[in-house]
Amino acid sequence: MNSRIEAPVIGYTLGDQAGIGPEIMAAALAHLPSVAEYRPMGASIDATPGNPTEATARAALEQLERAAEELRCGTIDAVVTAPICKENLHKLGFLYPGQTEFFADRLGVRDFAMCLTGKRLTVALATTHVALRDVPSILKIDDLVRIGRLLANFLRQTGRENPRIALAGLNPHNGEAGAFGDEESRIIAPAVRVLQSMVGAEFSGPCVPDCVYRDAAEGVYDAILAPYHDQALIPLKLLDFDNAVNATLGLPRLRVSPDHGTAFAIAGKGIANPSSTIRAFELALASVR
Repeated sequence: MNSRIEAPVIGYTLGDQAGIGPEIMAAALAHLPSVAEYRPMGASIDATPGNPTEATARAALEQLERAAEELRCGTIDAVVTAPICKENLHKLGFLYPGQTEFFADRLGVRDFAMCLTGKRLTVALATTHVALRDVPSILKIDDLVRIGRLLANFLRQTGRENPRIALAGLNPHNGEAGAFGDEESRIIAPAVRVLQSMVGAEFSGPCVPDCVYRDAAEGVYDAILAPYHDQALIPLKLLDFDNAVNATLGLPRLRVSPDHGTAFAIAGKGIANPSSTIRAFELALASVR
């Protein structure tokens, strides 16, 4: 973490304002310490809770564009983004699978990855939204090394010195010495050997996937690099459903968001839980102090 004299500036968006974005942002801001300037990336609009429209999608997109520009220019030190409705944004020409890819593209970053972090587990994903049958052919040594380095940098950026990172195996029991899969010896182990030469982080693996998440939850590891989406997200959401945060690794300044959707069904009812948004702001602050 960097020491600084001036107060940091943390930007935030409201997401699709027909969802719970405005209320969880308001609740989070009321909870936060006055150690930073919290700057909105756009104004509130007249939106009916639970009724997303083209106007709410357009307002969400405009706030994302402003947030990306201010991150790029350095007029904000980090940004917390509220949930968006990707289906409605796609109708406006939004070409990205999600906010991760949007911010990477707008900031000209090609080396990026998705990380989910809660109070008990932090996981990065080697592959994201692909069919499970395609994972073995997509998994590459170079990508594991690249994402492992990004994950270590993120952990140091948010306060963990010399982080301990486990690379999870792909197959049950790590493939039982090749009896039902060799990705552990052919792909994951070579990546671990490369990463172990990295100064400032400790890498282990391949770790048996049905045990490593328990170990991490008990503090043996600071984070896990998982080979596919659900292997990581199932334990994360079991343990950290209300406080998990989505972080884009590799950006010059941190972008984080609560790890949940717009929740149109409960918007405006005053029951949305702001815990994930509060934690997102806490991580944003930790990255710039």
